[in-house]
Amino acid sequence: MVPVPHIIKINGEIPSADDAMSDHERLISRLELYDVVEVKISGDGNCQFHSLSDQMYRTPEHHKSVREQIVCQLKSHGELYENYVPMAYDDYLMKMSKIREWGDHVTLQAAADTYGVKIFVITSFKDTCYIKILPQTLMTKRMIFLSFWAEVHYNSIYPQEEFPAVEKKKWKL
Repeated sequence: MVPVPHIIKINGEIPSADDAMSDHERLISRLELYDVVEVKISGDGNCQFHSLSDQMYRTPEHHKSVREQIVCQLKSHGELYENYVPMAYDDYLMKMSKIREWGDHVTLQAAADTYGVKIFVITSFKDTCYIKILPQTLMTKRMIFLSFWAEVHYNSIYPQEEFPAVEKKKWKL
């Protein structure tokens, strides 16, 4: 398979409070449009991995294992990912191995490849409503659904009718 070159979208700075609020409002509107509900994930630096764990195992508690599997994928297939990181690849691997290190677009691609699953991310980006991440090899028809408040936070999302009942009580949504 020949890799398709793309331009990496990197926000060089944290958004202002006003931009962050308007981004969040935009995200909420999009979630309503798609009739999905967020499982509120802890904002401890592991949110992408907590969200992936929630989608894979219906609990965010397996985030460490999910991170380990993704880092293993990154190590085993560095040729697929190394051109998309803004630093020396070994440094990137060490960084991503650490708990509380934020996941990025590369870890999302590695997650799709690890689990052989499509990932659908509803974003707060002005010019991009959603992002589909396709695995190198599709192994299941199941999809992972996440929300991304740009440069701030990931949450796990479910269609309104599939929202876990336990989570509704737990998060009081």
